[in-house]
Amino acid sequence: MSAMPRVLLVNPSMTSARNARFPLAILSLGAALDGQCETELLDGNVQRDFVARAVGAAQAGRVDLLAVSVMGGPQLPTAIALSKAVRAAAPAVPIVWGGAFPTNCPEATLVGGYVDYAVSAQGEQTLTELVRLLRTPGACPSTIAGLSWRRGATVHHNAERTFSAASLAQRLPYERLERPERYLKPTFLGQRTVAYQAALGCRFRCTFCGVATMFRGRMALPSAARLEQDLHFFKTEYGADAVQFYDHNFFDREVDMVPLLEVLARLQLPWWCFARSDALVNLSASSWELVRRSGLRMAYIGAESPSDWMLHEVRKGTRTDQTLAAVEACHAHGVVPELSFMLAPPHDPEGETERTFEFIRHIKERFPRTEIMLYVYTPLPPRPGSSVRRARPDLKLRDADGGAVRFPQSAEEWALPQWQRYWCHTDAPWLSARLRQRIRDFSIVLGCRYPTLIDIRSPAWGKRALRALASWRYHFRRYRNPWELDLSRRVLRLHDPRISSL
Repeated sequence: MSAMPRVLLVNPSMTSARNARFPLAILSLGAALDGQCETELLDGNVQRDFVARAVGAAQAGRVDLLAVSVMGGPQLPTAIALSKAVRAAAPAVPIVWGGAFPTNCPEATLVGGYVDYAVSAQGEQTLTELVRLLRTPGACPSTIAGLSWRRGATVHHNAERTFSAASLAQRLPYERLERPERYLKPTFLGQRTVAYQAALGCRFRCTFCGVATMFRGRMALPSAARLEQDLHFFKTEYGADAVQFYDHNFFDREVDMVPLLEVLARLQLPWWCFARSDALVNLSASSWELVRRSGLRMAYIGAESPSDWMLHEVRKGTRTDQTLAAVEACHAHGVVPELSFMLAPPHDPEGETERTFEFIRHIKERFPRTEIMLYVYTPLPPRPGSSVRRARPDLKLRDADGGAVRFPQSAEEWALPQWQRYWCHTDAPWLSARLRQRIRDFSIVLGCRYPTLIDIRSPAWGKRALRALASWRYHFRRYRNPWELDLSRRVLRLHDPRISSL
């Protein structure tokens, strides 16, 4: 190895270049490794030849460690292709995966033989310690917290790493990306919207959310000075005129949020964020005034279900009445609520789905400008030794034919289309063909009757035509086989916010 180890940090492709946002994971890792090794960043979403680039660097001897950030779903096949290509071209180069997938599925990450290490939860300190260890011949990785590793056919899991807020102390090295200005996109918020994460973690442990495994109920907010410094940097360096916060829950305790809202009120950047209904309904009048002045345009709220017992079952920690109160409060203060719902839970998929449809209709009748996002409830796969509950232990998951659900045992299995859909909350083994079609039909009718406000690409006349065309179906609940709406929305290329976000 050279005097200073060389680490290649890669974000495999998972979306089009048009929809690419800052690769925050590898930027954070690059900041943590600064001064300790030479790092190169590759973002497969914009550098579509990232596999060839990585292979070329490895063959040229410019890589001492390949570190790959991996989410489940569509990013998994490209991460596998990258790792296999580098392993074939340079077998001596160690490969480590970090991110949501290895955190939730460390065994599946390592059994294929082309990944040597899997990082669980926060990866900055774990990767730093791994880089140091690899400089010592014969050293054993068993002392590195948060690391799983493979020796031969045996997989070892080290102790969990404790939560750290250290990464909040420094600005990420955005300038190290190729043409960083291209990551600022036109959205309904502004012409140059920047994707940014201010806080870390989440205090809650919902059974369907990978963040629960990543942070295990811990959360930290940035200082007001840190937030102001970063947003001022985006405005002056890249011309940002809006912010999309990727925080898992931007609104936390009100006393901690007020200084951040004051910063946003001064900067006057329209913004979007995740929020919990219980946090919003408990805001004081003075804080809501700050929210109004800050320019919050839309808040994504995990409504999940119209059934309180279901909310308790998935450990959401909110109630249905809080969902309705949050929607009302948002509209009263000029904020568009964007509600997400999890359909078809395994114990009563059809009944809960129909109840959710009716609840959505009730909300739309009172507050038609409310945005709706529909997903399928898919609990986290079981992980041996995890302290995070994945689903009811007494609930044996069965598929649509009554057979026991068998979760994938390898990354290749998780990369199959049906399991990518599971990871992305768009399908599950217990959905019957009839229910799957019912959900699709309702989604088409609802989406045409109320086209999303964040769609800035489809023509206004087209959306008006779709609303009129879908009105009779929606009014009379005639969701079945909306072929004319499906055809029309394809012709108009109606925007699907689940795929391309803002």
